[in-house]
Amino acid sequence: MNIKGIPYGRQNISEEDIDAVVETLKADFLTQGPKVTEFEEKFAEYVGSKYALAVSNATAGLHLSVLALGIQPGDRVITTPITFAASANCVRYGEGEVWFADIDPETYLLSYEKTKELIESKPKGFFKGIIPVDFAGLPVDLEKFKKLAEKHSLWLIEDACHAPGGYFIDSNEKKQHCGNGNYADIGVFSFHPVKHIACGEGGMLTTNSEELYKKLSLLRTHGITKEGMIENHGGWYYEMQDLGYNYRLTDIQSALGITQLEKNYKGVERRNEIAKEYKKAFQGLVKYQKNLENSYNAYHLFVIEVEDRLGLYNFLRENKIYAQVHYIPVHKLPYYNEIGYNSANLKNAEKYYSRCLSLPMYPTLTEDEQKYVIKKVFEFAQ
Repeated sequence: MNIKGIPYGRQNISEEDIDAVVETLKADFLTQGPKVTEFEEKFAEYVGSKYALAVSNATAGLHLSVLALGIQPGDRVITTPITFAASANCVRYGEGEVWFADIDPETYLLSYEKTKELIESKPKGFFKGIIPVDFAGLPVDLEKFKKLAEKHSLWLIEDACHAPGGYFIDSNEKKQHCGNGNYADIGVFSFHPVKHIACGEGGMLTTNSEELYKKLSLLRTHGITKEGMIENHGGWYYEMQDLGYNYRLTDIQSALGITQLEKNYKGVERRNEIAKEYKKAFQGLVKYQKNLENSYNAYHLFVIEVEDRLGLYNFLRENKIYAQVHYIPVHKLPYYNEIGYNSANLKNAEKYYSRCLSLPMYPTLTEDEQKYVIKKVFEFAQ
């Protein structure tokens, strides 16, 4: 088999995607035109939320989310240490304090029990919010987190960047798609090339709150609006009503996002087929992420745990398999060490990091390529 190189993730750009972008390039709008609105409407329908707002990237979306929820300097927010830094950084952008709760060692998700324990160890009102992450594509049980948040008057942001198409079944036997807004105040998605829906860069915010949607919309575009103005000097007039940002998505990216979104139904199905083959092959050999009962994993990543992670990482690269590590625990990054998180009791996260490796996972991964990956993991493990 001729192996040119197998990455851990890869975008799938078809002629249909290219045609959609070219058509938009020939149209009247390149940014903030009809394709943005169409993408937002189709995405809201896809996840089942009332509102969706396209943004320049998911980091920008997280930033806008904490601002819209009213973060103030010194506010304390809980998130997981096993995530990309942006899940925590958004709190720092709002001059808040990040507090980490440990992960569940089987699912790799933010532990409900550890989060509850942390909240209840402090006086009421000590924390302001929680940012759970649908890590690797596995949905967090937001029903449980919502009850916890309501009990302690906390807001809830679902970082669903890994999980468009994932869902869990709630206690009423209803399917709850990631980002549908039924339990979290705001959901955040990413359209980075290695994610399910590739726009180059880009992100989407979802919510069922009209008030939050209006706040997010205002903050996305410099805080400038023509609605609810104090004065009106004519058709050209607008007002800056808040200090906002330029976090807009272009029509070009949105055109690509629309065609990519249409492929995600089959894409997630294929990701689950790949995961099934990995699990079948690795059962009893290596540990991998355990799914929650009554949940459907969107499988952005397929993570295994091994004793000699560095050895396997290097061996696979020597064989042109470019596995990756997700993630260095956020509290171990130099910036957060300097703030003082180095002594945090996050043993599960640290043990996970010492052993974790993400294998190739994307819809266009062929059966032969996957068999080759499995073969090489076995060669190293045995």
